[in-house]
This record gives sequence, structure tokens and C-alpha cells, in this order.
Amino acid sequence: MSDAQNSTQGTSGVHVHKVPVRWSDFDRYGHLMNANYIELAQEARFQFANDYFTSRGLDFKVFVRRIEADYLRPILPDTTEVTVESQVVETGNTSFVTRQEIKDRQGRIACAIECVQVAIDMEKTLPRSLTEKEIKILTRTEPVGELEAGK
Repeated sequence: MSDAQNSTQGTSGVHVHKVPVRWSDFDRYGHLMNANYIELAQEARFQFANDYFTSRGLDFKVFVRRIEADYLRPILPDTTEVTVESQVVETGNTSFVTRQEIKDRQGRIACAIECVQVAIDMEKTLPRSLTEKEIKILTRTEPVGELEAGK
């Protein structure tokens, strides 16, 4: 399945991305290792950025400033892929916060992740202000048709 087929925009501005898990993601206790939840969330954030920025020709570089994970239930080896639902829950001048829910094969939330990301000016390697267009995309206040058209 291609990334385009593997990602969708759900209701209320939720970006949905399915990520396959590998046998090496599991530990000797038979559940997904805690650090791998962070990797799954990161893969979904990369796809989010690609779907809404890179694929539209927008140069949107961000660094993770802070990440917090709340482990709610284990993901067991009978899960072959997880669903990661990502949503922007806060925007600031230079940063924004995403909330991601990683769900097991039954659709139950296994881990909730909040991630603060900072927009970066790559030439200066310093934070920069989010543009009005970036804020519209992040908050989904720009009409979907315009988002799809890349306007």
C-alpha cells in the first residue's frame, strides 16, 4: 500500500496513518517496546508533513522540542499494523503541539503522545514564526478544497 493510500484526513482535522509493525518492535515480554511508540508517532508526523506541506511544494522544516508519551495499554504481537491519529491541538508563534493516538488492531488507544514542534529557519538554524498559510493548514481553517488545490 502506498503512503497516499495509507493516510487519510479523518473527521475534525484528524490525520490518520497506518504503520506496519515489525517483529523486532517487540521485546522479550511480548509487547511493543516503549521507544518504538515514539518511532511510530514520528513516522505518522512525517507523513502528516508530507501530505499537507511537502506534497504542495511548501518548505516546512520543524524540530521536535518536547515529546510526552502516556502508555495506556500494551500492543501485543498479534497486531501487524497500528493506526496513528494525529491532530494539531495548539499553535503558537513559532511552534505547535500535536496529539497523537496510537491504536492497536482493535482500535483501542494504546499510547497518547503530545509533541511540541518548532518551525525552523534552516539557514540560521533558529526558530522562525509560523506563516499565516502554515497556521491555516495546521488548524484546518483553510477550506479543504483550497488545501487540496495547494492554494
